[in-house]
Amino acid sequence: MTRVKRGFIARRRRNKILTFASGFQGSHSKQFRVAKQQKKRALISAERDRMKRKRDFRRLWIARINAAVRFSGLSYSQFVYCMYKNRLSQNRKNLAQIATLCTPFFSTFSQKIMT
Repeated sequence: MTRVKRGFIARRRRNKILTFASGFQGSHSKQFRVAKQQKKRALISAERDRMKRKRDFRRLWIARINAAVRFSGLSYSQFVYCMYKNRLSQNRKNLAQIATLCTPFFSTFSQKIMT
């Protein structure tokens, strides 16, 4: 049988993966087989860490709200319950920003919610 040279499609596929891995170190960016494995791992890690970043920011916002609410004599869970009871809905990101930037307003706000 005659030798079949793979055309530009296979080369384009390999170059696409090697271009993706161009910032990796050593053979991870030079050899196709290793670069393919590293690309797979990189994409898995990227997706996992995007989800982790959402969790981390939520934890940070809750910690900031909790620290600000403690000055009013409440805990975070009591504060959220009072907000729910008074039918006030505000996301944690905004509450954390208010708690850090406008501390006096947030303390009066939490006092009003308690009553």
